[in-house]
Amino acid sequence: MKALPLALALSAGLSLAAMGGVAQAQDKFVTIGTGGQTGVYYVAGQSICRFVNRDSSKTGIRCNAPASGGGVANVNGLRSGEYNFGIMQSDHQYKAMKGEAPFEAQGAMEDLRAVFSLQSEVFTVLARKDANIKGLDDLKGKRVNIGNPGSGQRDTLEEIMRIKGWDKSVFRLASELKPAEQASALSDNNIDAMTYFVGHPNGAIQEATTTVDAVLVPVTGPDIDKLLSEKSYYTKAEIPGGLYKGSDAATQSIGGKAVLSVSSKTDADVVYQLVKSVFENLDRFRKLHPAFADLKEEDMIKVGLTAPLHEGAERYYKERGWL
Repeated sequence: MKALPLALALSAGLSLAAMGGVAQAQDKFVTIGTGGQTGVYYVAGQSICRFVNRDSSKTGIRCNAPASGGGVANVNGLRSGEYNFGIMQSDHQYKAMKGEAPFEAQGAMEDLRAVFSLQSEVFTVLARKDANIKGLDDLKGKRVNIGNPGSGQRDTLEEIMRIKGWDKSVFRLASELKPAEQASALSDNNIDAMTYFVGHPNGAIQEATTTVDAVLVPVTGPDIDKLLSEKSYYTKAEIPGGLYKGSDAATQSIGGKAVLSVSSKTDADVVYQLVKSVFENLDRFRKLHPAFADLKEEDMIKVGLTAPLHEGAERYYKERGWL
């Protein structure tokens, strides 16, 4: 008679285990492609996941946001399925949708969708003061970090180089360091200038300007005006004065928006829940990095979105009466 309760207990245990297995199978894991660990993309991805994971017991969605090669790499990660979401510049979202360089080999990514935009980003050139670089043309003959392949800084600099009729041979050295490696290279006098397409203030720029006398270089001139007239995804931008040692006045440049993107194939409920978790915690989100301080709901759902909204995001915005 004692065997019966044992059998019942074993049966119940197996049933619970099976139920647990079903629950576990229903968990949805999403990965956000970000950027280098010194950049704002990485902070943005980590911050989004922070709020998504707070509700994972209710939604079953778990989120992680590893460092990546940046915007171009994130587009390719969305194509391959490595990432479910990817943060990228607004121009990369546009180029991927249209199949323009640097995505011409893969063709148009017509299923790319926007979720929301984030911080404004500025193409940034920081140079050692002793390199005597006062404008873009002074980069010729210098040691310049053009950025790692797959990064936004690399792609934007290549657009600038094309419109100026340059190739890499104009530089004495064209290094391909990742964002996290540039500041120390500048400080160690291994390069004369570093480039970055990033939100401000930025940790790598702060690190470099506190370890070596360095100045921000304006990105201006007739060729830049021509680029702005031809490429609608770029706008005039500036880095405010006083953010970094050595640059008290505002520095003029070009910029765009960082955008969270996704494939149209991604589950609408997953996108809806991610969007909801961010906008219901937007006040907290703004405090996680100075570049997020000025984020506004009305801008995030429209400004810088060069792809159609994903249906899951659109559903949430309509529920809130924003669309």
